[in-house]
Parts: sequence; structure tokens; C-alpha cells
Amino acid sequence: VGTVKDIETEAGTGPARARLVETLRRKGIHNSDVLAAIQQVPRHRFIDPGQLSQAYADHALPIGHDQTISQPFVVALMTEKLLACSAQHGDVLEIGTGCGYQTAVLARVFEQVYSIERIAPLAALARETLSSLDITNVTLRHGDGTQGWSNRFAFDAVLVTAAAETVPEPLLSLLAPGGCLVAPVGKRWNQRLRTITREEGHLRTVDAEGVRFVPLLTGTRC
Repeated sequence: VGTVKDIETEAGTGPARARLVETLRRKGIHNSDVLAAIQQVPRHRFIDPGQLSQAYADHALPIGHDQTISQPFVVALMTEKLLACSAQHGDVLEIGTGCGYQTAVLARVFEQVYSIERIAPLAALARETLSSLDITNVTLRHGDGTQGWSNRFAFDAVLVTAAAETVPEPLLSLLAPGGCLVAPVGKRWNQRLRTITREEGHLRTVDAEGVRFVPLLTGTRC
């Protein structure tokens, strides 16, 4: 797993992170590895300096380019679901890097993270932030995430951080046996977190919590 330097003392944020972890625990997050990752990853490093007072509040924040950093509860929930339903915790593919916060959390609980961001400035910023935190087990690419990851045939897990009415087939085809995909699915005002697991040659689908994500778009932006 990747490391995050100065995880407790940086900018005096340790108590705020601890309070956030307690909030998530009360909301039903129980996986100790996920809670530890939320505790360890400095969310304030992934947001605009003008929003520092809200860094550890449990809500989404704008990061520019009509995108957001997800609510910590949703980050924790999706990560917990992914760990629970995937047979192996080796390689994970993330569709939609954004600012890199979810990426950093995944890097604490999976061996290797592959992440694709379609908006070039966000990809560059995420790469810079992750590097500054000495997170070394992330491979980040600017590209169209709906097409999957070229030159790779299977992942233990896939996490999609934007919503589509259906999960793109190229992403489903990347699931290894026992692999799991978690994604928000549905129209803008009626989305659910969907878990899809590859089991003995077929896909098992379960829809659960209601969520609201930005749309999953094709192509790239410079």
C-alpha cells in the first residue's frame, strides 16, 4: 500500500480527521481498514485552500471543471463495498480520478491503483498531489474511462466515480473471476449504488443506496 507522510500532525488536522472517522462509524462504516484510510489521508490537501474549514466536514465540495470531491461517507461506503465483494485486493481500476482523494483512499487498501481522468487539468493536479504525499502505488492516466484501460485484461476491482444509466460493457469485461465493480447507476435524480460481481462465469448485480454523482461522460477534455 502507498504511504502518506505527516498523516496525523499536518496542519493540526488529526482531531478533525478523528471526528470524521467517528461520524462515518456512526453512519454505518465498520471496515477498520477503510476507517484507517480515511483517518490517514489528508483530505485538505485535495481541495481549494479557500475551503480548508470544510475539509473534514461530511459533504461534497466543488473542485472546479464542474466536478466535486465526494462526500467522505460516500467514499468510505464505496470503498467498503468494493473490499467486501472482491475476492482479491490486488489491482483496482478507478474511473474518474477527480482531485485524487478517492484514489488515495484506494491506495491504502489495494496493492495497486490504476486511475483514469478525462479532464487533463484535474489529472495533472491529482498526479501532483498524490506524488507530494509519497503515494507510490498509483498509475494515473488522462483518457476516456468508459473504454477501460488499454493493455490490461483483468482487474480484481473496478470503482466508477460518475453515474451512467448503464455500466459500460468495456468495464464489465475487465472484471477478473471473483472481481467486483461498484458504480452509481441511474438518471440524475434517481441513482443507486450498484455492485456487480463476476461469479462462476456470470455477473451478479445488486442495487442499494441512493446517491447523486456527476454524469459519466465519454471523450476527454484538455
